[in-house]
Amino acid sequence: MFQVDQLILLAAILLLIGIVSSKLSARLGMPVLVLFMGTGMLAGEAGIGGIDFDNPILAHALGTMALAMILFDGGLQTPTSSIRMVWKPASLLATLGVLTTSMITGVAAAYILDLPLLNGLLLGAIVGSTDAAAVFSLLRNAGIHINRRLKATLEIESASNDPMAIFLTIGLLEVLVNDMPLGAGLLKLFILQIGVGGAVGLLVGWSSVQLINRIQLVTSGLYPVMVAACGLFAFGVAANLGGSGFLAIFVAGVMIGNRPIAFQRSTFLFHDGLAWMSQIVMFVVLGLLINPVSLLDVWREGLAIAAILVLVARPVAVVPILKLFGFNLRETSLVAWVGLRGSVPIILAIFPLIFGLEGAELLFNVVFFVVLISATLQGTTLPYVARKLGLTEPPPELPAASLEITALEDVDADIVEYRLGDGARAANQRLSQIALPDGTVIAMVTRGKEVIPPRGSTVLLPGDHLFVVLRPDTRPFVDCVFAESEAHAGRDFPDRKLYLKGNTCVGEVRHSYGVALDNDMSLTLDALLQDRLGDGLSEGDTLSVGNVRLSVEGVLDGRITTAGLAVIQPAYSQETVLT
Repeated sequence: MFQVDQLILLAAILLLIGIVSSKLSARLGMPVLVLFMGTGMLAGEAGIGGIDFDNPILAHALGTMALAMILFDGGLQTPTSSIRMVWKPASLLATLGVLTTSMITGVAAAYILDLPLLNGLLLGAIVGSTDAAAVFSLLRNAGIHINRRLKATLEIESASNDPMAIFLTIGLLEVLVNDMPLGAGLLKLFILQIGVGGAVGLLVGWSSVQLINRIQLVTSGLYPVMVAACGLFAFGVAANLGGSGFLAIFVAGVMIGNRPIAFQRSTFLFHDGLAWMSQIVMFVVLGLLINPVSLLDVWREGLAIAAILVLVARPVAVVPILKLFGFNLRETSLVAWVGLRGSVPIILAIFPLIFGLEGAELLFNVVFFVVLISATLQGTTLPYVARKLGLTEPPPELPAASLEITALEDVDADIVEYRLGDGARAANQRLSQIALPDGTVIAMVTRGKEVIPPRGSTVLLPGDHLFVVLRPDTRPFVDCVFAESEAHAGRDFPDRKLYLKGNTCVGEVRHSYGVALDNDMSLTLDALLQDRLGDGLSEGDTLSVGNVRLSVEGVLDGRITTAGLAVIQPAYSQETVLT
């Protein structure tokens, strides 16, 4: 038997154990990262597996690759609307917050471990950032639901604060090992990390979308692989230019995930599975690297440093920043508590070993212990804390899912599956009473195991599944009618023009989009425009009433076949009354 055969068997066993332990995570109320690392420690030389693994360079390489794929998947699933909502507080938390946390923790560590101040600050920098893999996993799999603003703040902060921690760690190591001067050297390193990483991520992300939608591959299975390659390309280019590869791959993921690409749904499913496998591999390998017995030598010091980090440093860094942006005390308390440390601190703790810093093993053992305490304590108690603070919300309805029909360059259309909730505008309405955008077609309605023919007389009921063929640019309007998800809770009128058939009734527009055009609900858009503007209308004629503009978009034999509707100013109420 070749050695590789044994390695394949061992890897399969560890992966299976990791997957099974993820199933136990929800039942035990413990973050999956703790169970994955526990699996690695049990399989290590001091555990029942007896695997002798002592290769920090290989662990660093595997951990970096895995973390890159986790961040890429997080970027793909992060809507730009969430980033626009919280980019200011999240960016301050990811920079100034990490710096403050690192300094407070570092000074305390220097005193507790009796280290020189710079060595203590190095430990503070290593544990200064929250972990994206831990936060994503916890918020998406813990069974709790918090408001969009809080969730977006936590996720975007955790995904974007790694560059600051890496910059501080590498900068302090250069000062300690290579005598790099403080000041100008650190500033240059910071600008390179953030500036180059962000720029490369934007450029590669935009270019990737163009490439993916233009190229014709021999099989659809290659598209998710190509997307992964584009993400890794962003990481590699940024890292080789001296920038942050982690920031670049996250930004590239956001760019790709928020634009229509060929075979988007299958790509997302592929990367979701890849991110889970990366988590298992990364945490198991990091667990193999540590000797659990060595943690007993630093448990007192590690516990004290963890207490300072969780109870002092994180709140001091978070409270002033979030207060500037109107977060209340309960929200601020939750953000301060969800400061989970995970793989990033452990990977960064390998750097001193690679650099050959004196006392590097002590730093690694303390960091590992702090991560275990942080992940176990904060991760396990998050649902309880969120409920006690009164910040939990009912679970949202499942969002609409897009189904691929072909490459986007061949057909500019999507098939979208909606499940009607009780509060959807289309629920309990006949299809003939729903004002869908021009060109939108309901292809199929299913109710349980029954297929309902989509006729005008068909009444849609809560729980029905609809398969709708639409153009991508009309998706926001169709979502207003059918979707009931966290992202469309307000169902505000989209900031673009809606094209409707001229025989659409005013009442249908009001019910479907919350826009009241006239008191006569049976009046058609054709009749309304003819009545207000007179006969002999031509394309381009407009009628403005209040903050809504109606326009003539198509005329045939004196009848208006297509009308456009646009809200000029955002409507703050559910209905815009034009009388």
